[in-house]
Amino acid sequence: MQQRSHIEIEGWGARHYDLTMDLLLVGRYQAFIERAVQWMDIRKGDAILDLGSGTGRNICVMLKTLGSTGVVVGVDISQEMLNQARKRCSVYSQVSFLKQRIEQPLPYHEEFTKVFISFTLHGFEDEDKENVIGNAYRALNPGGIFWILDYNEFDLDRQWFPFRWAFRHFECELASEFLSLDLKEMLAHHGFGNFVTHLVLRDYVRLLGAEKLG
Repeated sequence: MQQRSHIEIEGWGARHYDLTMDLLLVGRYQAFIERAVQWMDIRKGDAILDLGSGTGRNICVMLKTLGSTGVVVGVDISQEMLNQARKRCSVYSQVSFLKQRIEQPLPYHEEFTKVFISFTLHGFEDEDKENVIGNAYRALNPGGIFWILDYNEFDLDRQWFPFRWAFRHFECELASEFLSLDLKEMLAHHGFGNFVTHLVLRDYVRLLGAEKLG
């Protein structure tokens, strides 16, 4: 991935990713993810594809709702992240992982009721965003939902100076561009619609649900 992106995390950053997120959200990261998963309306028996599944923390929250009849597949390119995820989710028999880039073609076709991606889509160039969205569309059953947890659209230049400074110094260039992206239009181009939006963290973060139409 180019320097314009920070989404590929290896080494120390991967080993301490969960701790970093806990510190950034002042210990509220777990509750933040649980709230997002609750909005996803996960039902027992759902089949979920998690793109950029990281350390598996989000998957474990989903599995608590899914019960023994649902399945989750996590896809990530970081071996360090996958190692953590496999260890964390080892008590669950219905979860599996695939080491692969999520912007490249995936081996799934109408196998999932939900696809989830968390704070990853913003780190791709637009062409690769299109590829990720296309993968989600092909993986979903008709009527399935693509859930995207990421930054909301907002004008960074109008935000409080310390926030602007921190965002521009700690986030990647692509994240700043993502703030002005019409993501719904991009999703609609791929055949998604019936959007549902939930806003959190003072509306800076959005959980966007997009239904696969047709």
